[in-house]
Amino acid sequence: MTQTSRAIPSAAVRGTASGVFFMAFFGTLWAYTGIMGLQGCGVPLLLVTAVAIGIALFIGGFSLIRASRELTNQVSKTDLRHGKRTSFWFNIIFAAEGLAIAITIVVSNATRHPELIPVIIALIVGVHFFPLAPLFQVRLYYFTGALLCLLAIMTWLFVPGTVTLGEHQINAFMSVVGFGSALILWGTGLAIWLMGRRLLGIVPK
Repeated sequence: MTQTSRAIPSAAVRGTASGVFFMAFFGTLWAYTGIMGLQGCGVPLLLVTAVAIGIALFIGGFSLIRASRELTNQVSKTDLRHGKRTSFWFNIIFAAEGLAIAITIVVSNATRHPELIPVIIALIVGVHFFPLAPLFQVRLYYFTGALLCLLAIMTWLFVPGTVTLGEHQINAFMSVVGFGSALILWGTGLAIWLMGRRLLGIVPK
């Protein structure tokens, strides 16, 4: 490990690991949504694959935390205030996202359009990444948010609600949005993990 990596506060690496955990968990959750949309078609193999990818990312996040123990724990008062401010606004954004999702579910069911729920939720999740990008100073989140929004809009415009495959009637909205969102979030998690490795000086910049 280089001398430069030793100057990195351990909190910065742990924050990166937290990002990996979030992407691993919610990516796997979206994959499960996609699997549910298949209505039993190929479920066992897909479920095992999704869980394996999620576990692999979690292991990567834990490896960053383990490596961060060798770094300095010194944090300036300015960094401490910034950390508290970041946590405050993250909680606000996360709460707003949860509220928007709850409203979406209620309204979609009340208007008898439950098939739109995964599409609108993916759009909400995508939008919530835009304020997270400047908050955490991770420009990658702009790209993640844009991809999720694009996925939701393109699915709504060009994908039929249901598709018949053999004896299975597939909920196409759930499957396309679910698997697409999973790949986007897993890819983001992998990119964040690599950022953490660069902070540690393990991989070249």
